[in-house]
Amino acid sequence: MHKTLKILCIGLGLASMTSCHNTTYKETQDPAEQEISRKVDSVLSLMTLQEKIGQTVLYSSIEDVTGPTLDTNYMNYLKNGEIGAIFNATGSSFTRELQKIAVEETRLGIPLLFGYDVIHGYKTIFPIPLGESASWDMDLMEKSARVAAEEATAAGLHWTFAPMVDISRDARWGRVAEGGGEDTYLGSLIAKARVKGFQGEDLSDINTLLACAKHYAAYGAAQAGRDYHTVDMSELSLREYYLPPFQAAVDADVATVMTAFNELNGVPATGNSYLLKDVLRDQMGFNGFVVTDYTSINEMVPHGYARDLQHAGEMAMNAGVDMDLQGGVYKDYLKKSLDEKNVDMERLDQAVRNILRLKFKLGLFEDPYRYSNEELETEVVLSEENLAFAREVAQKSMVLLKNDKQTLPLKDNQKIALIGPLAADEFHIIGNWSGRGDRDGTAVSIKEGFEAQNKTFTYVKGSEITGDDRSGFQSAVNLAKQSDVAVLVVGESERMSGEAASRTNIRIPEIQRELIKAVKATGTPLVLVLYNGRPLNLVEENEMADAMLEAWFPGTSGGHAVTDVLYGRYNPAGKLTLTFPRNVGQVPIHYNMKNTGRPQDLEGAHPRYVSRYIDVENAPLFPFGYGLSYTSFNYSQPQLSSTTLRDGEKLTIITEVTNTGDYDGEEVVQLYIKDRFGSVTRPVKELKAFQKISLKKGETQKVSFEISVDDLKFYNRDLEFVNEAGQYDLFVAGSSDHAFTNSFELKMRDTQNNL
Repeated sequence: MHKTLKILCIGLGLASMTSCHNTTYKETQDPAEQEISRKVDSVLSLMTLQEKIGQTVLYSSIEDVTGPTLDTNYMNYLKNGEIGAIFNATGSSFTRELQKIAVEETRLGIPLLFGYDVIHGYKTIFPIPLGESASWDMDLMEKSARVAAEEATAAGLHWTFAPMVDISRDARWGRVAEGGGEDTYLGSLIAKARVKGFQGEDLSDINTLLACAKHYAAYGAAQAGRDYHTVDMSELSLREYYLPPFQAAVDADVATVMTAFNELNGVPATGNSYLLKDVLRDQMGFNGFVVTDYTSINEMVPHGYARDLQHAGEMAMNAGVDMDLQGGVYKDYLKKSLDEKNVDMERLDQAVRNILRLKFKLGLFEDPYRYSNEELETEVVLSEENLAFAREVAQKSMVLLKNDKQTLPLKDNQKIALIGPLAADEFHIIGNWSGRGDRDGTAVSIKEGFEAQNKTFTYVKGSEITGDDRSGFQSAVNLAKQSDVAVLVVGESERMSGEAASRTNIRIPEIQRELIKAVKATGTPLVLVLYNGRPLNLVEENEMADAMLEAWFPGTSGGHAVTDVLYGRYNPAGKLTLTFPRNVGQVPIHYNMKNTGRPQDLEGAHPRYVSRYIDVENAPLFPFGYGLSYTSFNYSQPQLSSTTLRDGEKLTIITEVTNTGDYDGEEVVQLYIKDRFGSVTRPVKELKAFQKISLKKGETQKVSFEISVDDLKFYNRDLEFVNEAGQYDLFVAGSSDHAFTNSFELKMRDTQNNL
């Protein structure tokens, strides 16, 4: 009888079982969604309690380890129908093997979901997300996520734990490498682009990957920049800065959301019904399923919020967490919690519905093996087309931080000394969270990039990334003396940023700084190429270097891309999305800070009694939006269509940008606005729009922006998202560190909000 039920209900798509469960559907529901809901309820009506609980359990295979492994018995649980999803199992052959057990050896044959951390590529690795964000190119980021999805799904995966949409202003936090930087507006656009890239147009397509917006919420504001630490902020800041990227992901139909490790207002996010029900479900309109981060249910006990694991599981399920990642809490305790009436069966049923719905949308009930295609995997993964695109993305992600005396681009007739522990590196170049990236084979080092383009150079390592071995210094110095330009490739190892990699010292390791000083002393022009996953304190390096290129961790084709940029094959156009401080004492630092009653530039103020440091200036080393080019750009005074903006109207801002240098180039034209006063204090400036344009040398282009009343809304003291009449300043420039040039007045028809 069980086999017959499985064949009827699962194998035939439940066509004959739609009356198994009587449910009332909203008349406005999409017919396709309505049909899926009927099928979901049909399966649900056949499930035992153990099978229902099993759908809420996510365990890792031991093929890859991305955290502390609490339980390695996943194969036994799988055969007993006690697992609904598995992560860290990759490859079309292995996933088919596991799926076969779920479908053919369990009672109902409900297919598994296979998840993996496809953060910035599966096998073809792109620059780290922070690096990609420096391109300010939404189409590029959407396409890189699409390529990652195509490779991952060909290798049997259905789900990625990305994108990370946390806003962060703290360079100490290693996970800034995974995000889109400090700005909410830009971060929201990136969140939307990456969700669309992973999920494609239709989840039933064979190359669509369920996206997961993380970490919900405010994880990027962890105190002291320390990973897994707590968060304490006002509701105003939460809604103004940290929630909008999640709303953007939800608006892009993100399939899943992952809870954060941190607490918020004294309540861990994984047990926070306000965040998960009131805000995420009711206010944002999310309709996918919620998964925990790695063992975050268990961690509510050391948080001091749950008395034991059973209690933690009850709070998580009741708060709205549908799936438990790796903790085993639902598997071990949920039945007891149901028996004791601490969790309602209706809540468990809803969690299972949320999970089954996505399995149906992926087409897994129709064909559980549709993502496990070895022939397709061989064809798609690491294709020449993908590697070429990874090279393009890496080019566009790099930021030229300094270029005195036109040191760059390098000339083909120059003798180059290629030096540094990362110059011939294939391991660290793809960065942290690099999926199935090949660190010692496919990845291209800068040395290999130079060789492939037949550049005239000699290489010496000089030093290791860390340590105190200076035995290679003299050979580096000798080589530099004999060369026209010294190119030093320095920075972090891949484990110095990313998860569990918080740093209080955000400098290049000491041994490398000594190497830089030794080479600088030769007098040979010095170019620094930087590998890093976070903003660094580069004050000394900025003084020593003639040119600095921020390459981040550029990925599989990174060596080719760096060579392209150094020799001018591509003119760098990246702009920083995270402020680079002068030292760690300025952290957290961000461009859109709030002002004080005693700003440093307050007219008539005593120079001592203002908000300032006594040992360093307030301004960062490199601000948000900053990035140089081999050419130069001139901006005209912006022209406004009006000095007044009213409800229902739009204000047009036009500026002319001219390429005044000797190279063709790209420029990110940025519009910033300041609200002079409000019922709550406003930031000193806010990015409101940008355009990335290409200009031939000598070319002028008009750039036009439109601002509406809605673009000026903010949360007031009552947490209402409103407009208020008032005065606004603006400027258009290639970076955030410019003076305001124009002003306009916002007038509202509704005078109750006028100040």
